[in-house]
Amino acid sequence: MTPGSNLPLEAVRVTVEVAAPVRLDVSGLLLAADGKVRSDADFVFYNQPSGPGVSHRSGGGAGPDSVTVDTGALPPDVERVVVTASPDAAGQTFQGIEPTATVRQADTGAVIATFTPPQLGTETALVVVEVYRRGGAWKVRAVGQGYAAGLAGIATDFGVSVEEEPAAPAARPAAPAPRPPAPVSPPVTVPPPAPVPAGPVPAAPPEAPAPAAAGTGKINLDKGRVSLQKNQTVSLVKHGKPLLAQVRMGLGWEPAFRGRDIDLDASVIAYGPQRNHIDSCYFGRLSILGGAVKHSGDNLTGEGAGDDEVITVDLGRLPAEATGLVFTVNSFSGQKFTEVAKAYCRLIDAATGEELVRFDLTGAEPQTGVMMAKLIRQFSGEWEMTAMGDFVKSRTVRGMVKPGADAL
Repeated sequence: MTPGSNLPLEAVRVTVEVAAPVRLDVSGLLLAADGKVRSDADFVFYNQPSGPGVSHRSGGGAGPDSVTVDTGALPPDVERVVVTASPDAAGQTFQGIEPTATVRQADTGAVIATFTPPQLGTETALVVVEVYRRGGAWKVRAVGQGYAAGLAGIATDFGVSVEEEPAAPAARPAAPAPRPPAPVSPPVTVPPPAPVPAGPVPAAPPEAPAPAAAGTGKINLDKGRVSLQKNQTVSLVKHGKPLLAQVRMGLGWEPAFRGRDIDLDASVIAYGPQRNHIDSCYFGRLSILGGAVKHSGDNLTGEGAGDDEVITVDLGRLPAEATGLVFTVNSFSGQKFTEVAKAYCRLIDAATGEELVRFDLTGAEPQTGVMMAKLIRQFSGEWEMTAMGDFVKSRTVRGMVKPGADAL
């Protein structure tokens, strides 16, 4: 297809894949006759993967993200669905990148059409194709319209409420380092990590945790499981040896009102010695730092026992430039943490399943984001975990990058 060309759709369900040499965030917007979404629920993407007649599927980095449109299930007041794409890396443009959209029959996988937008440059987001209704029939049109303001520019144009600019804020090179990085030592052979079971991590058996020292004093793991209060710190050292094995940060929550579902997203943000943002691991990017940090995937309700989302960190494999990790939880749907009960995070030894550290969030504020805990590498090489419990107005992990840097 070429820009502006269109084809009739004989299939009721079609899938649009958008592939490129770099990872892309692909989304779909359901538009009414006025060219606007009816509400923010009509913006379908990795953090809100389903809407009426439209669903998003993440390629997980191994393949392209896609949007599937079931024209037979679209509400009657939806006239078209636009499929957009933007580079996953903050601030990256389409210069030198040729994204290709492939439109397929969703049920058979048969290719209906392909489209590569030509002559891209400084655009940071694109409306790639649209599926639209004309005279009672559905068609697909190649668009290729670029936006310099990123996905936020597209969303705003189509009526989506955007809290913060999705691009990550610039690093603050003049800020002092939270901790000097660990000295680089000769390579060692690390045994393969224990396999991480799929699904939620079962809750640890009830046992009396060791209380943290009063105030903000630090303790270590010598006396067993540690229960932290806000701003308290534990040194991840046991019997004089730094913990450099694979650990899991389990994050959990329960709805506050009569079992009402609440969709929260757990993430971890990695920083360098100048508080510079290195990368973020979240539902849309399940593995970062060469696989040293991995995410279990999204939990859409918060129902059920055990951890809702789990982030696995191989402390021994983290690159030397990663000196700080901030663990966050966000509510993209806009529900406030005053609607959440029993939010907590806990650090688990991945090899044994032993719970090492736990922090229960006892207070709540009417905000959409919270920084739960941070891990900071000391000059001597060991890591320290500090309970945070600081609330932020942000529905996405992107909006947590600057507050996380400020908290290091």
